[in-house]
Amino acid sequence: MSGCGLRTSRVLGWLLATMSATVLARMLWGLPQDGPKPQSTGTLTGRTIAMTTDTPDPANPHGPYAQRMSTGRFEKSMRVVINSVVFRSSGQDLTTAGTYTEMASRLVEPALLGLAVLAVRGRVKR
Repeated sequence: MSGCGLRTSRVLGWLLATMSATVLARMLWGLPQDGPKPQSTGTLTGRTIAMTTDTPDPANPHGPYAQRMSTGRFEKSMRVVINSVVFRSSGQDLTTAGTYTEMASRLVEPALLGLAVLAVRGRVKR
């Protein structure tokens, strides 16, 4: 990664490589098996209704890796990765592995994006 702040192509290559690795990790281990569906329970006493809505914890994906490599999971993981590069929370329920992957990518990928901006600035300034 030496010279990333100097060469635009090098830093953009590293950014693309880390984003691709993050998307792959999210597709395989980061996204839950199924989207958690809220469950509501309530009690009726006289004219008052008390409702409680719970969202279950995300379940780790299971089954062969080939089943996890679907276009729906790719699209969802791509949205999460792009959101993490620009410092926004994805709002997506992730597994434990997905949460740690998001934390790591929120540190590394914006730093690479900043180095890309510096590299472009250095080229334009000349």
